[in-house]
Amino acid sequence: MTRIAHIENDMSEKFGIPRQSGLVEDVVSTIVFEEEFRNPDALKGLDGYAYIWLIWVFDREEGDSWSPMVRPPRLGGNTRMGVFATRSPNRPNPIGLSCVKLIDIEMSNRGPLIRVSGADLRSGTAILDIKPYLPYTDAHPDAPGGFADEHLNDTLQVSIPDELTGGIPEDIIKAAGALLSQDPRPSYHDDPDRIYGMTYAGYNFRFSVRDGLLTVTEIEPG
Repeated sequence: MTRIAHIENDMSEKFGIPRQSGLVEDVVSTIVFEEEFRNPDALKGLDGYAYIWLIWVFDREEGDSWSPMVRPPRLGGNTRMGVFATRSPNRPNPIGLSCVKLIDIEMSNRGPLIRVSGADLRSGTAILDIKPYLPYTDAHPDAPGGFADEHLNDTLQVSIPDELTGGIPEDIIKAAGALLSQDPRPSYHDDPDRIYGMTYAGYNFRFSVRDGLLTVTEIEPG
């Protein structure tokens, strides 16, 4: 397989990245092609679609082993499921699949750039292929989602005090709040006195969680 592109965004660390694509559309990413794939002809017609599929590689995960059974974080980290019933990165072939919203395509001195929203890829992740999303065949809204359906609404209320946000662009605060609402903590963590930290857009958002309310306690330059 050949790396055709990589993604660039403000998510520099694994902690805080959405567990699935499409959950946080406030995060905007840019797809940058490798030099040999910067031919605009390869993107002709792509702007006619609203969403695209990204096929990518978990190339920033530590280790190269896999297990037939994994512990999905949303199940508390203690329940085992078959790896092929999950989207765990620890797979025989570390391939990821994400559906993202296509914002626009523009030309630059780095060739054509694709801007998308809703990605769940850490900045720098290698992309193997891009395909258009076809709603008539790719969408099955009535299909059951297995054990993942039980956790569709596992979100937190987020409080970011105004006195902490001075000088920080509003779009960064909005995106960080959306990421935090997805509860980046491991599911087996439930210590209301513990302070966590999530890095986004060069800022470290430190927070605690109590009774379903996530409160940002400090924002530091990352």
